[in-house]
Amino acid sequence: MNRPLPVEKMVDVIKRLPGVGPKMAERLSYHILKMSEHEIDKLLDSIQKARQIIKSCSCCYNLSEHDPCPICSDISRERHMLCVVETPQDLIAVSKVKEYRGLYFVLGGALSPLEAIGPDDIKVDKLIKRLKSDCISEVIIATDTDSKGEMTAVYLAELIKKLNIKVTRLGYGLPVGGDIEYADEVTISRAIAGRKEM
Repeated sequence: MNRPLPVEKMVDVIKRLPGVGPKMAERLSYHILKMSEHEIDKLLDSIQKARQIIKSCSCCYNLSEHDPCPICSDISRERHMLCVVETPQDLIAVSKVKEYRGLYFVLGGALSPLEAIGPDDIKVDKLIKRLKSDCISEVIIATDTDSKGEMTAVYLAELIKKLNIKVTRLGYGLPVGGDIEYADEVTISRAIAGRKEM
């Protein structure tokens, strides 16, 4: 038996979310249909409010309610160190580690020639501009350890070294091919402590 067309449309929209396959999309769709009007209103309202309030920080490009974000405006942070991550989720994962008290920069993705994602599609130019204007002495590249993250790290290291800035890469602790956002605090802490110069 086929699903009703409105449910089919809902499943089609939900399965476009990252990490959600057809079965999970179907499960979520039927769960939403069972929710009360009040719960659905709360869900829709939270999505709309987040879309209206959340903006990109003009310094680090993290998502925040304020510009600059709380991390960039925190004067107690070590302003000579900059940790470069792919996504806001990666920034959150690294920020849970107490060993790192520097600043951040969110690239907004990673290089991927197969997906036609080049340096102009992520914030490479904005990163270089920031490095030229700020007094950064070390850049920690904290991209994922998959092929896209590694390619991005090597590309960035070559550019940043030309600016006479020390470039390090997260060290041991992160599995090859793993995503930083899914790593626990101890693993990220060890990776920061064991970073290596590139």
